[in-house]
Amino acid sequence: MAQPQGRPGGRGIAGPGVLAHVPMGKSADHLPLYRQAEIFAREGIDLDRSLLADWVGSSAALLAPLGEALRAHVFAADVVHADDTPIPVLAPGRGKTKTGRLWTYVRDERPAAGEAAPAAWFAYTTDRKGVHPQRHLDNFVGILQADGYAGFSKIYDGGRVFEAACWAHVRRKFFDISQAQSSPVANEALERIAALYAIESDIRGLPAAQRCAVRRERSRPLLDAIKEWMNETLKRLSQKSETAKAIRYALTRWGALSRYCDDGRIEIDNNAAERALRCVALGRKNYLFAGSDAGGERAAMIYSLIGSAKLNGCNPEAYLREVLSRIAEHPITRIAELLPWNLQADAVDSSQAA
Repeated sequence: MAQPQGRPGGRGIAGPGVLAHVPMGKSADHLPLYRQAEIFAREGIDLDRSLLADWVGSSAALLAPLGEALRAHVFAADVVHADDTPIPVLAPGRGKTKTGRLWTYVRDERPAAGEAAPAAWFAYTTDRKGVHPQRHLDNFVGILQADGYAGFSKIYDGGRVFEAACWAHVRRKFFDISQAQSSPVANEALERIAALYAIESDIRGLPAAQRCAVRRERSRPLLDAIKEWMNETLKRLSQKSETAKAIRYALTRWGALSRYCDDGRIEIDNNAAERALRCVALGRKNYLFAGSDAGGERAAMIYSLIGSAKLNGCNPEAYLREVLSRIAEHPITRIAELLPWNLQADAVDSSQAA
């Protein structure tokens, strides 16, 4: 039986179900391909790891236009969350691994009652040089919420992109000090930051204008008091202490840390991006490395689709299966129809019509 033209399968004939199951197993269930091959073998199905890798590669190539559509949707937002994490990659010819990087960029307007669909776009790079996020964001205009990584600095030059910093990063530094030293200063910092988060809990899901009004009334006085307390406390500390370093980390980023108070679209932290990267951190515990730079790029593609499906309440494996059953014959000019939120709506419309 001839395989349909344009459908992935490589050296074996595979339907959309198994083609969705294999990358889902690796990226979402954290099962390396050799373990999946062993699981298939227990069921009496002989599929070697190289064949599974071929299937993942050909599927990723077919899905590439969908990844570009996700990227366009994410960077059309007014606010984008960004973060990155290391990923070990096999260095060809050396028998050793090098450290590549997976970057994520997340659009999620739901906390401010936004109607745009949430989405996550991942990118792989061979290192952590600042040129990579600068290239990823070269056409973005808006607010970038990220950590204090120096590679983002040039993005803020020129007034096209504004920085929003992350209170979770500030809190984490004081939390670590509190756990290690039971520091009264660190504990007070945690209490003051907790008060800011309590306000955020009250206004989550409200429209941006309402969030901004509440923050100006309730959060701004707390922020002013925290800044004054930090400046006064810093004078009494050894400048080499970890607590002093934590305070300076906050004070040197104060403008970016307080920007959320005057713009209801901005979140208090960058947890949206950190949540998106959690699947990568879990996967690293189960597989030793990506097989190549091309493997890293394929991983970024699959993480983009799975992460965006989850953000929209879709079963990611069912979503991949449906996309792979359609995309080979789908017009490239209408690729956005296969994005998770559009495909989900299409399925609902079809069931109502039936």
